[in-house]
Amino acid sequence: MPTSGLHLGLSTLFIRKGLLSEQQLSEAIATSRKNRHSLVTTLVTSKLLSAREIAELCYEEYGTPLLDLAEFDVSSIPEDFLNKKLIEKHRCLPLFKRGNRLYIGTSDPTNIAALEDFQFSAGLHAEAILVEDDKLAKALEKVLEEDISALDLGGLDEEALAGIEVTDTDKRQDNETEGADDAPIVIYINKILTDAIRRGASDLHFEPYEKRYRIRFRIDGILHEVSEPPINLSGRIAARLKVMSKLDIAERRLPQDGRIKMKLSRTKSIDFRVSTLPTLWGEKIVMRILDSSSAQLGIEKLGYEPDQKQLYLDNLAKPQGMILVTGPTGSGKTVSLYTGLNILNTEERNISTAEDPVEINLEGVNQVHINTKAGLTFASALRSFLRQDPDVVMVGEIRDLETAEIAIKAAQTGHLVLSTLHTNSAAETLTRLLNMGVPGYNIASSVNLIIAQRLARRLCPECKQPEEIPEHELERLGFSPEQIASGFTVYKPCGCDLCSGGYKGRVGIYEVMPMSDEIARVIMEGGNSLEIARMAKAQGVRDLRLSGLLKVTQGVTSITEVNRVTSF
Repeated sequence: MPTSGLHLGLSTLFIRKGLLSEQQLSEAIATSRKNRHSLVTTLVTSKLLSAREIAELCYEEYGTPLLDLAEFDVSSIPEDFLNKKLIEKHRCLPLFKRGNRLYIGTSDPTNIAALEDFQFSAGLHAEAILVEDDKLAKALEKVLEEDISALDLGGLDEEALAGIEVTDTDKRQDNETEGADDAPIVIYINKILTDAIRRGASDLHFEPYEKRYRIRFRIDGILHEVSEPPINLSGRIAARLKVMSKLDIAERRLPQDGRIKMKLSRTKSIDFRVSTLPTLWGEKIVMRILDSSSAQLGIEKLGYEPDQKQLYLDNLAKPQGMILVTGPTGSGKTVSLYTGLNILNTEERNISTAEDPVEINLEGVNQVHINTKAGLTFASALRSFLRQDPDVVMVGEIRDLETAEIAIKAAQTGHLVLSTLHTNSAAETLTRLLNMGVPGYNIASSVNLIIAQRLARRLCPECKQPEEIPEHELERLGFSPEQIASGFTVYKPCGCDLCSGGYKGRVGIYEVMPMSDEIARVIMEGGNSLEIARMAKAQGVRDLRLSGLLKVTQGVTSITEVNRVTSF
């Protein structure tokens, strides 16, 4: 665990300056120890203090020189001083040498142990230079990332692939195992995978057609074509991906599922979930990128409004009941659930999950991979959980009445249950359970909270431009008179070198609906989703549309994007 930030001097400084209460500091220290992060990093990610605020405070208190790391060329750091073990251990970065002094970039100038270790390693006198923690994190990521371009080998394009000798289709398929080890294909696939990681793709699609073969990345929820290799290589590309996924190369008539693990550095690896599907012109292969770091996201980064975040945290703190997260595939349900599990994942709790498949590994959580062919279903896994003294149970998805009934029974007998359904809104989640055959009184007594969500693309902060929209049009779009009167600025995407079509990253849009007595009464009386939604709205619950429009008023996303992901 990094020692940075856990020194008494820095802790007492925050108290003495009145920036944190003793309780806030105590909770932050506990969180930093649990997540194996520095105290400074924990304070910044939890938004208790900003990175700039901490750096300026330390500069005033200790007189340590302050450097803007955004203006520093990390590639200029001499290789001799890049002791990656010490960098990872202390979360500090050697920056440059002057005379017999080595200057160490740190967000915590009280971390004397780090300076001593670097001094001993380099044989030079080590001195601290203050840097902002968020900028330090970006610099460390660049330094600690091993050269994945070694996988790329650069310069390989469709023209190079076109030079590969290919036999006729039938003969090629008979020799696909041999062809899968063809060096140009190996290099090309590695290039595609590393490009996808660099560009922040969530999925890769390898698609054969009659006269062409295309490869597409899903970036920020939108598919983009990135490559069109020769169609006569479709079999070899599929074979190579199946070899990497440990799938049966000879089986081309049935769908298969596999997994690839790619190690990027000593501290970071990426998993790919692979699915093959026989189509008219060959096997379509879809790969989903599973980045375990997304499970470590703080709830502050997911896009919940303050009142919505508090509702989620309050219901996570309850000892029993059910929290349901709903939305279509790719709407961020998994990250919301894993964020909740990460908050609950303490030494005092026994947590078990049933998932199909297990997407992200969480240390301290007992995760079960569902195998329907072997008889291990959600329902059978859930029954086994209840015999193992659980405190928290997560069911990947409630698909049938049997699973729903066991989950509700668990929620009614002293367990906290988290799960997902595929519905369009919070209200429709309740009617879906009713339609499955779950009695209304069981739903009303067991469900604590329902979260419906979508992912919208964030506007690029560097190039977004104000957009003039008449007031009557804003009113038609759904903005309230109060919002219009406040005079907010609507922004539109433009596009620059730093983004994709004016957007960069995504943000969650949420409808967070707690179970109230009034909503429970509507359910017990057999009310439909419209009646439930009407009651929720009367109680102040913002639906997905209103939550999206609120993001527009904050300058986070555009009206076009909200229209794309919510009903209008």
